[in-house]
Amino acid sequence: MTLGSEFIDRLYARAGAERWRVDRDAFARALEHSAGKAFAGLEPDATTLQHYLAGLHLDDLALACACAAGDEDAWQHFVLTYRPALYRAADAIDPTGGSRDIADSLYADLFGLGGTPGVRQSLFRYFLCRSSLPTCLRVVLLLRHLDRVRERRKAAPIPDDDSPAALPAPAAQPDPERGRFVAAMRSALAFAVALLAPKDRMRVACYYAQQMTLAQIGRLLGEHEATVSRQLARARANLRESVEQRLRLEHHFTETDVTQCFRSTAEDAGPLDLHALFADHGGDPAAHDPGTTRKFAAADRSREEGR
Repeated sequence: MTLGSEFIDRLYARAGAERWRVDRDAFARALEHSAGKAFAGLEPDATTLQHYLAGLHLDDLALACACAAGDEDAWQHFVLTYRPALYRAADAIDPTGGSRDIADSLYADLFGLGGTPGVRQSLFRYFLCRSSLPTCLRVVLLLRHLDRVRERRKAAPIPDDDSPAALPAPAAQPDPERGRFVAAMRSALAFAVALLAPKDRMRVACYYAQQMTLAQIGRLLGEHEATVSRQLARARANLRESVEQRLRLEHHFTETDVTQCFRSTAEDAGPLDLHALFADHGGDPAAHDPGTTRKFAAADRSREEGR
């Protein structure tokens, strides 16, 4: 991907990168990195590429570049501006305050102190800025919280067979086609997830895998509960449409096959793990709950809640 010099200069000026003494070449590399991730495996035309880059949160990208380079003024601005918001996000994720230490530990990685001694490798270098910097930070914070939840669940003892928490045995013989359907659904869903905007991925991840309420997601993203519900419904519809199209075009499913595929995976999701699907695309949903995928495929909780 080759970016024109004049175009880079315009974006550099729009970003106010000179304020933070960001090296122009470093800013250009950050633009190329973001575009490379967005168009992985593709060769967009100049118009599409320029439209994408012009739509980035350029001021946030400039600040991230400066912080990654260790600029003291940029770092002080980041701490004063974003620390309160990060704490609010931590409290939205865990009202008991259990995520505040995760927020604090995040600063070391953002500053670049967590890697090889003597070598700074700031987490800021990986920010694509398709979403605003606060949203990116909330995503990272949520991922680390979910990593902690996942580790705790791994350490939990397996319930006894007669325990209320024991997993129920299958009530019927499994669908002989289920293996094929699950494999196709996983492939199609992974493709659909990759097409979601970062914020939409985060809403779907929080709602279906983390089982957060609409109100909790709203607090996390700074949105009204009704807005979360509308955006979640839109993302869910987009996912469904993308999955169906992929099943038809890539896997050559008939309409009957598509219907049976959804029904089979809704009844028994098996190894179809939403956590892995979202993690592959930078939007880790959460520690996987055995019923998560089934709920995702079969239910619309927004309507069940009367929203």
